[in-house]
Amino acid sequence: MLSSVVWKVVCGVKISTVDAKLSPGRSLNFTGAGLALLLAVALSVVALVLDAIAGRSLWQDASLSLPLLVSAVTTAGLGYQVVPVLRRLKAGQIIREDGPQSHLKKGGTPTMGGVFFIPTAVAIALIFSAVTLGITNIGSVVAVSILTLSYGFIGWIDDWQILRRKSNKGISPRTKLGLQIGFGVLFCLWLMLSQPAAIANINLPLGMVLPLGLLFWPLAAFVLVAESNATNLTDGVDGLAGGTCAIALLALGAIVAPTNPGLAIFCASMSGGCLGFLAHNRNPARVFMGDTGSLALGGALASVALVSNSLWSLFLLSGIFFVETLSVMAQVSYYKATKGPDGIGKRLFKMAPLHHHLELSGWSEIQVVTTFYIINGLLALLSLILR
Repeated sequence: MLSSVVWKVVCGVKISTVDAKLSPGRSLNFTGAGLALLLAVALSVVALVLDAIAGRSLWQDASLSLPLLVSAVTTAGLGYQVVPVLRRLKAGQIIREDGPQSHLKKGGTPTMGGVFFIPTAVAIALIFSAVTLGITNIGSVVAVSILTLSYGFIGWIDDWQILRRKSNKGISPRTKLGLQIGFGVLFCLWLMLSQPAAIANINLPLGMVLPLGLLFWPLAAFVLVAESNATNLTDGVDGLAGGTCAIALLALGAIVAPTNPGLAIFCASMSGGCLGFLAHNRNPARVFMGDTGSLALGGALASVALVSNSLWSLFLLSGIFFVETLSVMAQVSYYKATKGPDGIGKRLFKMAPLHHHLELSGWSEIQVVTTFYIINGLLALLSLILR
């Protein structure tokens, strides 16, 4: 009952079933395809408006619109070639039996979708950056691209092990964390050598500055690992991670555009890649991004924020990812704290992360995704205001 009330208040529409149609006297209902299309149109319009406000030419300057549109169309088209290949390779997702029962029907849906939309978006970002800024001026774009692909590689190893073993267990958490820290440290070393010492001061709203000195570097490594794991946890419902990351990346691109046009192009290209992926990942999904995609997206967001000194903006834009992560931490902590003599504890949520709790509370996948999109859009607006 509460979820229905919240849904009506937030969205102003009533959702019954995913397949409901619009007819006289009936309520408006989104489908997965309709929601993905609405998001793509909305972000495209926002990118055009932001370019117009900043006076950026669509063809000559470091615009947000063109990389976003080219990346979205290219990725969507490529998906029609790659998804059938993944299906023939039997790269099917293994579904947790203790998860929402509605997810069991998704078993066998191809995963590792990140293998086609992440490299495509990165390549488009590099091409646009080189053409617009010159190949000698894209060092930061190359660096964040390498970090993004490196984290995607970690995810690919994990996805491959899951498929090979036919279970939900890929590489060990310790191995995954070690690889994330390792690549993160290498990125921080590059950042330390290439950027001025002023990067150790974090910019805050109202012109305030938080000086961290050497403490910036462990924080930087933590942000890279935490952000990639947070986006990974958010990837549990059709279209959820792809859409929320598309919103966050475009907003981050707009924030860094005045001082880092190359990184703005990178963010717009990655946002477009997410939108193109949603053509295949929206409910009901034909493919999942897997850790290959989710870890890479988190790495992309974190690395851009570190290079551009936009950690405050990243914190706001990652509100959804942050809450999803907190729900998992709270669930695990509460379970351990309430363990009885039988070794069984109590659960704070019906299931973590939060999106699964909402599903088990009666929300449909479309309700969860749409609500999270709206919240992330509001956070994006707030980040633009407080940048």
